[in-house]
Amino acid sequence: MFAMWLQLAAGGLGNLGSLALPILFFVVLYFLMIAPNQRKQKKWQEMLGQLKTGDRVTTNGGIRGTVLSVKDDVVILRVQPDGVKLEFVKSAIAAVTTDEQAA
Repeated sequence: MFAMWLQLAAGGLGNLGSLALPILFFVVLYFLMIAPNQRKQKKWQEMLGQLKTGDRVTTNGGIRGTVLSVKDDVVILRVQPDGVKLEFVKSAIAAVTTDEQAA
């Protein structure tokens, strides 16, 4: 049965059969790699949009601090133990650490 299907696909479909494999490959690639990455990017953008004073955050460089102020593209953090104020580009924020995550 499978052999008959292969013969039909090879002979009867011609060029259309050779085009099906790349199309199938792209569809699988989209659902396994591209779509999840787009969802992750959208979630990260929403997180950056919801930043507010008092949030505890972690930067891409691993620095943890508390948000003192949020501007259009800049976030000022207070970093412990000395309470140093550091200014970061908003896109450098990797994660917001809430009390629920710490527990």
